[in-house]
Amino acid sequence: MPPVSFELGQVVATPGALDALTAAGETPLPYLARHAAGDWGDLGEDDKMLNDLAVTHDERILSAYTLTDGTRIWIITEGDRSATTVLLPEEY
Repeated sequence: MPPVSFELGQVVATPGALDALTAAGETPLPYLARHAAGDWGDLGEDDKMLNDLAVTHDERILSAYTLTDGTRIWIITEGDRSATTVLLPEEY
């Protein structure tokens, strides 16, 4: 598969995601780098395939990761690539 490349736009995070990252002693940067590189994290194969297509068809891209303390976060890049949001699944 060729390297993935897409713009993240303005990167924002919800208060819940920031609190979770702080509680785990982590920052969002490694997860944002994985997301931008096409490492979709803890998704099933079908969802990973949909993300691969979304990159080239300007659709929403969602990645899911598990922090070191077991908390799950999502990273969503909008289809128009204007913004990328780090959030908790329950904040969606």
